[in-house]
Amino acid sequence: MAGWDDLEEPEAPIKHDVGQQREDIARLCLRVFGGGDGKKILEWLHSVYVDVPIAVPGTDSSHAFFAEGQRNVIRDIEARINQARKI
Repeated sequence: MAGWDDLEEPEAPIKHDVGQQREDIARLCLRVFGGGDGKKILEWLHSVYVDVPIAVPGTDSSHAFFAEGQRNVIRDIEARINQARKI
């Protein structure tokens, strides 16, 4: 950036095709986690973060929020894999 002129006259706007980006990420998740080793890693992630209780008696309630966030990441990956299989 050379000066104020660059701010006043920006280059051509970058166009993002959000739908295409979502499909690309879904396909990438399928490639990474759809094969042998990827399936094993996803199964392990599922067992560590999804197949566990999120609220444990005696723990602070914020632990449940944190654990639910972890579960959502794994569920998001699984949803993207399923989406890629339908594309």
